[in-house]
Amino acid sequence: MKRIILVIGVAVGVISMLVSFSAKSQTPVKSMKMNAGIITKQLKESKTFYERVLNFGVTFENDFYLLMHTPDHSAELSFLLPDHPTQQPVFQKPFAGRGIYLTIEVADVDAEFRRIKALGIPIAIDIRNEEWGDRHFAIVVPNGIGIDIVTYAPQK
Repeated sequence: MKRIILVIGVAVGVISMLVSFSAKSQTPVKSMKMNAGIITKQLKESKTFYERVLNFGVTFENDFYLLMHTPDHSAELSFLLPDHPTQQPVFQKPFAGRGIYLTIEVADVDAEFRRIKALGIPIAIDIRNEEWGDRHFAIVVPNGIGIDIVTYAPQK
């Protein structure tokens, strides 16, 4: 009987320790920053487009990597040349031009539409109101990514 109680006590102790360890290892990160990365041969074209059309700035640049930031520095976007010898295989295949889009929220989508149109940038989706209240338009950047420029409807 003493052995059974001892075994149960040890088992409960081990389980408690494992649960405690598991709970600690599952604690979510409290601070996280994300930047999207696009593998493309068009580093120069991407840089020119994002600077000229969207007023992005350059955070960091070298011969195979470009990190850009939004005008208010709240988000970043990176570009990487494909098949670069310093990169692992998962970061070598170029973006194929389909299946990704970016959304940029602006305070005045109509003003942004007029500004971008005046630059001669082709508009992929003309400015419009959606039934859920958002107003937006879309453009396509040189590497094929669609950018949805939007003013969101106020949340009710």
